[in-house]
Order: sequence, then C-alpha cells, then structure tokens
Amino acid sequence: MSDATGETVELVRRALDPDTAEPFEARLTEQARWLRAAIEEGRMDNPDFAVGLEMEVYAVAGGNDGSDGAGPRLTRLPEEVFETAAANKELGLHNVEINTDPSVLSETGLETQAEAIRERTQSASSAARDHGCELVLDAMWTLPPTGGAMAYLSATAERDGVVLAENMRQDPRYVGIDNDALRHGGGGPISLSVPGADIEFPTILFESLATSIQPHLQVPSAAELPAYYNAAIRTLGPILALSANSPFLPAELYGDADDPEALVEATPHELRIDVFEQSVNRTPNAKVSVPRDIGTATDVVDRVLEDGRYAPFLREWIDGETERTELADRIWEFDHKRGTYWRWLRCVIGGARVDAANDERSLRIEYRPIPTQPSVADVVGMQALVAGVLRGLVGSGHPVAELPWSAAESSFYDAVENGLDAELAWVTAAGERTSDSDVIFDELFEHARSGLEAEGVPADDIEQYLSPIERRWSGRATPSSWKKARVRDALEEGADLPGAIAAMQREYIARSREGDAFVSWL
Repeated sequence: MSDATGETVELVRRALDPDTAEPFEARLTEQARWLRAAIEEGRMDNPDFAVGLEMEVYAVAGGNDGSDGAGPRLTRLPEEVFETAAANKELGLHNVEINTDPSVLSETGLETQAEAIRERTQSASSAARDHGCELVLDAMWTLPPTGGAMAYLSATAERDGVVLAENMRQDPRYVGIDNDALRHGGGGPISLSVPGADIEFPTILFESLATSIQPHLQVPSAAELPAYYNAAIRTLGPILALSANSPFLPAELYGDADDPEALVEATPHELRIDVFEQSVNRTPNAKVSVPRDIGTATDVVDRVLEDGRYAPFLREWIDGETERTELADRIWEFDHKRGTYWRWLRCVIGGARVDAANDERSLRIEYRPIPTQPSVADVVGMQALVAGVLRGLVGSGHPVAELPWSAAESSFYDAVENGLDAELAWVTAAGERTSDSDVIFDELFEHARSGLEAEGVPADDIEQYLSPIERRWSGRATPSSWKKARVRDALEEGADLPGAIAAMQREYIARSREGDAFVSWL
C-alpha cells in the first residue's frame, strides 16, 4: 500500500469513526449560525449578477474507425494531464473537470465565459492528446475500457476495513463518501435498476458512467434569492428536455437483450439522473432529488444542516492542502457538507472573487441536472440559456413560481423519461396553467432573450448563444433522440445491440470532434 493510499485510508477511518460526528456537528451548528447572520445582514450581497461553469468530460484511447471491433475505449487519464492543463480531477480516473472563473453577467462577461470554456477545453484536450488520449464531450460513456465495463466498475480492494474502488480517484473525500454510502446500505452492494438492466455494484463508482455541466448564477442579494431559486426549480423539466444526452449504458451491462428495439424505446432519455440518484440515495431522505422551495435565503443554510451526513471531515485533517479564502476557512465544515447536498439545484455560499465590486462573499445557484453537451457551442448555449431565463423570468415578474412544486417535480422526471416528448408543466405569463410545449418553449426562449438583454448583451450575441439550443425544439431533436435514432437504424440494418451502440458512439465522437453545434448534425 502506497503512502498516499495509506493516508487516504486513515482519513476515511477517522471520518467514519462515530466520535467524529459530535465535533463535526458542533462546528456545523456554529458555522450555520454565523452564515444566517451574515446573510440576514447583507454580508453576502453583491451589486451584480455573475456566471460561471463546471464541465465534466471523459477520456478515450484508440482509433475511431471501428477497425479493432470496438473503436475508442474508455481510458484512465495520466497524472501528467493535470499538471499541464487547467483541469481538475474527478471521481473516476477517466474523468476530468474543466471550470471557468466567474464573470459578471454582461456582454463582456459572457464572451469571457465562452472563450474560457473553449481555451480550457482545448488545453485539456491537447494535454490528453500528448499522452495518447482524447477527451470526449459526452454525458455517458458506452465504449468500455479493455477488460469490460463491469470489471472496470467493480474492481476493488480492501485496506483496514476501507473499500477502495481501483478506478476511483483515491481522494479521501471520494473514498469516504463511497464507504459511507456502503455503510448506509448495510454494507451490501449498490443496485442500479433501469430498463434492460438490473445490476449490483460493489461501490458508487458506477456514478462515473455519467458526466454533466453545471452553470452557476450569482444572485446579487439575499432578498432576491428565493425568487430565483424557486423559479429555477420550475425550469428544470424544460431545460433538461432540451439538453438530454444519456440514453444508453455500455451494452454489456444490459446482458442478453431479448428485444433490443423495445429497449431503445423504453430507455430514458436521461439515464444520468437514474445513475446518480441510485448510486447515493442510501439514507432515509433522498439526497439526490428535486429540492423544495425556499421562503428565505437562510433556508439554504438550514437545508444543508438538516441533510443526511456523509463522511464528515474536520478541516485540520487536511489543513494547508489548498490555498483558501478567509470565508472558506470560516465555513469549512459547512462547505464540506454542502458538497454532499446533492439536490438537482442547490445554493453555494461563497466562492471565487469576480471583480473589484463582487467579492467571494456571494450567493449563487448551482444548476445541476444538465448533461455534458456535444460541443463547446452547445455548452456555451446552455450556460446562456440558464442565466438568461432565470434573469428574464424573475426580472419580468413572471408568475412561473405559482406552479405547484409537485407539478415541477413531475415535469422534471417526465423529461428524464421522455425528453422533448415529456408532459411538461408551466404557468404562462398570463398566469394560466399549461402543458403545451409550444407555449412553454416560446416563453422559455422569450424570457431568456429578455434576461440577457436586460444585462446588456447585444441581440446578435444572444442569437449566437441561444439559437443552436432553440433549434433543438423547432427541429424536435436532442442529442439523446439522435442517439436513439442511430441505434434504432443500426438495429434495422441487422446489427446486434452492442454493435448498434458502438456504431452510434463512434459517430457521436467523430461529430463531436468537429466542434460544430449539435443542430448541424441534423
């Protein structure tokens, strides 16, 4: 066992020790009290809206022509990639996360975001290519590494009572969450049940099948936060329907599919949602779910405080490991627990400084259900859509928040299953309930445009950002429906399910590398 692995095991054992709970909870209580006061006194307010982004991708190696019978295969990323690129490590050894620094929501700010996404993606891709890998902007890998998907996701070792997934990043936080998830489930395997597959895994590593993008919107004042947060909940269904991109698992995980055509029909458009929810929803309260509305900004503090505890760490255990702001030090344990508050929408308190007027003491909404998109243009468009529609809905006084929470939740999960064919729920600008998707998407894009315009973004820029996403609705096609159609076509031509999924994935990777927005594929 290496020194690094030994240190990880020791930290995880300390995190899972019952004696850690008391000091951790005591610090949480004190930090939550301080945060409530800071929010109520306006110490987390800022003058401007601001935006940022997190994007997860995965790595493959091998040719893309199918000559080896499989095409590109999932692969681990060498450590050197993270030393030479502006990229962060993620749960799986095949994953990389690319982030942007926050910028004010404005013409210049969105240009800065778009350029940062392009440059950092290119930098990480170049570094990966230097080590024989390619990065793929995709929401779920289906071409497994050598040895197969099940073997890769199931390879484990045990050290001093701590389970170590061999293809998981041996970060104490990841390993701690993994072992606590196992403990919450009584130590047994973790199940995944989706159409065509009922599988048991020894760890939560199967969560690394899926990747996502997470746009962030800084809300200027605590007084405004509930309106933006609650409106965002109502947009989850329509925006997920537009962005769906993960309908298939690796083919071997389906076993013997007796009726592949029926499986293509039945599989959800967004398997990523099922994968994440089933990997860690092991406590009595569903940690991965649509959050409830908030009444005041301080509710976001209480939600974290009340949430089920996973792998508590104390800051002195890893003190000095990274450079942190004064605020990050002040709320370290709270922020650690907030990192396991896995709702599809959550508030982040504090973060990076934006500019001279907007410091790290801030309130921002992290919008979490969007799968990674096929191109940088699509990612940029989704970021602009989220920021614009929330700004436009709330800024115009739109009554969307009058939609009952239960209808918003149902709308979200129907989008998971059916993509653009979902039964969506909405309240119109006139205050009327509707499930007419034409009306819903018309209002969605109308208010996204008005929201960006209100922040000084020129009309030509707005069209550049939003039109590739809006054309998904007018063309009734998303990446997930494209994937389903490609697999269906291959089956009709005589391919078996593994061959059909492999052919689809090779074509997806080839088109994604071209860099054009998804709508150019249609």
